[in-house]
Amino acid sequence: MRSLVLVLGLLLVAAAVAWPVVSRYFGRLPGDIVVRRPGFTFVFPIVTCLLLSLLLTLLLWIFRR
Repeated sequence: MRSLVLVLGLLLVAAAVAWPVVSRYFGRLPGDIVVRRPGFTFVFPIVTCLLLSLLLTLLLWIFRR
């Protein structure tokens, strides 16, 4: 149990350190849909969601082994 908490803590610290770089690209990948009209903006980050889903699936698959 302690090792799980340690790993999760390290992942949280790594995510906090990487966030300034990651936030620049989050929602701006090729394939993300952005519709801008006067007074209205619609953002549908489909590629970003697929990439995050793949990354989380791989991480959970690794931790379950």
